[in-house]
Amino acid sequence: VLYCLFKLTKVELSLIAVGKVCQFVQLLIDRKYAYPADELMPLSCRGRVRGQEPNRGDIDDSLGKFSLTLIDTLDTLVVLNKLDEFEDAVRKAVKDVRLDNDVVVSVFETNIRVLGGLLGGHVMADLLRQRGDRMQWYQDELLHMAKELGHRLLPAFNTTSGLPYPKVNLRYGVLNPLSRTGTESDTCTACAGTMILEFAALSRLSGESVFEEHARKALDVLWERRQRGSDLVGTVINIHNGEWVRRDSGVGAGIDSYYEYLMKAYILLGDNVFLERFNVHYSAIMKYISQPPLLLNVHMHNPTVSVRSWMDSLLAFFPGLQVLRGDLKPAIETHEMLYQVTKQHKFLPEAFTTEFRVHWGQHLLRPEFAESTYYLYKATGDPYYLRVGQSIVEKLNAYARVPCGFAAVQDVRTGTHEDRMDSFFLAEMFKYLYLLFSEKNELPIDIDDYIFTTEAHLLPVSLSTTQPPCQGNNTTVPVSHEEDLFTHSCPSTETLFPNNPSFAKTIRDSYKYLTGVGRKIRISSDRPVVVFNLFSTFLSLQEHKGVYRVKLVAEVSQTPEEEVVVPHVVQLISPPFLGRTVLTAGPAKFGMDLMKQEHGGSIVKASPYTACGPIDNAVELKGHIALALRGDCMFAAKARWLQEAGAIGVIFIDHHEGSNSEETPLFQMVGDGDSTEDITLPLVFLFSREGAVLTAALEKHHNVDVLLLPKERQLGHGEDQEADDFQFLLSVLLPFVHFNVCPLCADKTEKPVSMNIKLRLAEEGELEEGAASGPTLELVLENDELLLKEEVEEDLRGERQSQQQQHFCSKATEDDRTEPCSADSSATPNSNSGPDTNP
Repeated sequence: VLYCLFKLTKVELSLIAVGKVCQFVQLLIDRKYAYPADELMPLSCRGRVRGQEPNRGDIDDSLGKFSLTLIDTLDTLVVLNKLDEFEDAVRKAVKDVRLDNDVVVSVFETNIRVLGGLLGGHVMADLLRQRGDRMQWYQDELLHMAKELGHRLLPAFNTTSGLPYPKVNLRYGVLNPLSRTGTESDTCTACAGTMILEFAALSRLSGESVFEEHARKALDVLWERRQRGSDLVGTVINIHNGEWVRRDSGVGAGIDSYYEYLMKAYILLGDNVFLERFNVHYSAIMKYISQPPLLLNVHMHNPTVSVRSWMDSLLAFFPGLQVLRGDLKPAIETHEMLYQVTKQHKFLPEAFTTEFRVHWGQHLLRPEFAESTYYLYKATGDPYYLRVGQSIVEKLNAYARVPCGFAAVQDVRTGTHEDRMDSFFLAEMFKYLYLLFSEKNELPIDIDDYIFTTEAHLLPVSLSTTQPPCQGNNTTVPVSHEEDLFTHSCPSTETLFPNNPSFAKTIRDSYKYLTGVGRKIRISSDRPVVVFNLFSTFLSLQEHKGVYRVKLVAEVSQTPEEEVVVPHVVQLISPPFLGRTVLTAGPAKFGMDLMKQEHGGSIVKASPYTACGPIDNAVELKGHIALALRGDCMFAAKARWLQEAGAIGVIFIDHHEGSNSEETPLFQMVGDGDSTEDITLPLVFLFSREGAVLTAALEKHHNVDVLLLPKERQLGHGEDQEADDFQFLLSVLLPFVHFNVCPLCADKTEKPVSMNIKLRLAEEGELEEGAASGPTLELVLENDELLLKEEVEEDLRGERQSQQQQHFCSKATEDDRTEPCSADSSATPNSNSGPDTNP
């Protein structure tokens, strides 16, 4: 029932006609594969049903057993002019979809995907019905479903501040004993501030003002809690007291659509308060966050300080928002930077550094870059953006296309796939790409009559005039900020750049080789030049023989140093492993620096395993190294909970089943944007396959000791492997041995033994020639027991004078400690301080 685009479009690119710019084979997402599941699993060729597949943490909060992809793609079918398929899809949604399931869902995701999808579908169905040629049977069923869903989301707003809970149970709400939610105290800024379009549209279409009232109240709180000095907001806020939990501020993940919805709420509702607020925030963004072409996160209270050296892919929407604002120059600059990153890595990585290297390698088929490409093409008419769109299509077909759909990329460096195709891929990506290559007269609707939600659902801009505004919930207009030409109007390229059709190219050119991809060798006066003199070129001529000196001139560019991830290891040192099992691990950019000091201890599995809240087994965990599963929250948050519980280290294990260090590049774990100086634990990361080895060892042997250290310094690893292994064995075993004076000695006083120990490797029974006589130390491993004895050897010169033998015996006990002959355990075998008075 869901179809994608297969369209042949000829676009004039200057003097070049490019045919088949956008070619998608009709994508088969129908009942035989996925319906009525929420999502398609493109590698497995089946639907993803929550509870029937391994839990993915917060990712699964988008799934509510309400045929998510079907609803999310309703208005896409109309844009693609698949009207028969649209009508069939509406019938199926009305007939099959239930919204009262006992399942906990994300308020934010359910609002933008499901409520927005139902409203967009209703608007399209109502339009087709009014035209009189189809959908005459439709009686606002989708609107009734949207109203039901709106009421099921409302309990999330039952907080003292007015900010919504992040999760809600569709059947039982939030605080009901059966709801399994309501314990959360924090939400992201975007999660609370991305409700106004859908909730206001629902109020205007249904006549129930309660939805718009709650969405406005949440925006009021966020506005009031902005940092007054910088006019910036943070990323995470407490829903009860309105205090900021994370104070890093940017335009990417956690904040993005809050800014988007302020601007678009003005367009949809015509309320100046939203535009005023947006302009205040936008001025702050351009002052502190925008460092063209980069968009960097800063501290909201100290905005001149960047808090991280990487950007996330969600900020790719921002150039499109700047187009709506009329600020085309920085939009072109940032978009070009993003395009150069896609040239280097095929797709936008989930996060990339300011040097445009991969920070997080995932690519989830996100549509934000295509969205901004569409907006820039509409604003400039520059065919360059058609070529950018063409490259998006080609890379999707080349690197994401699989037999049953399009699969997310697990790591852009390796090209491995995930069995995942989020609903936004069909709801947004195909819609924007189709619109990019389509002419207005080819569309079944006038696209200029609609505003796109953050999920690209279509809401009519006529709502502000044809539907009465809600009474009694108007917000106070803030103090007017400095206005410019486009404060209250749409941008016009004729006004911005009169008589200059190549303005966009002029801006782009300075960023053309930003990442080094496609750079041609050229000589530059401001860069160092290396001259190679080649003296070995001899040319023999008939009439003239001589030596020609040839100069080879090459440019040396200042390329940034590659970020080196130093491999670490988790080494199992307790019996029966004894250091032979070594698991490759990734390091962390915070916590104890294992390059300076290795760390060891026994391991205990944290409960809850994700460690995203108070630790239930803190007593058991105290003084041990914790095992925790990746997902549900940031690494830093997990580390703080575990450190508070008394753990002395943390080993994080990847939740992506089957991942391993051989196929996936190591990465360094990063903090959450705030200061991580309070985290002093050593932290390492294991991929799923290596983690399975460790957890299996713990299940079988219960008491497993490990060392966390850099790979190059792992114990038992050296040039003389046999000697290193022997020394390592001693380093493991000797700490468990107690040396004491034998009680049979003539002097009944217990005195510490002082001796010099020399270790060597020899075959059994072999005695090194010239070895000195006297007390020797022999280490014998026999039948899993440790026998340590001191014996007196015969003098090599034939003297048979017997000496009193002193026996130091020990027997391995169950806890791997030894049982000495006497109780004094103050002496150690390698003590070499003091005179050698006692033989």
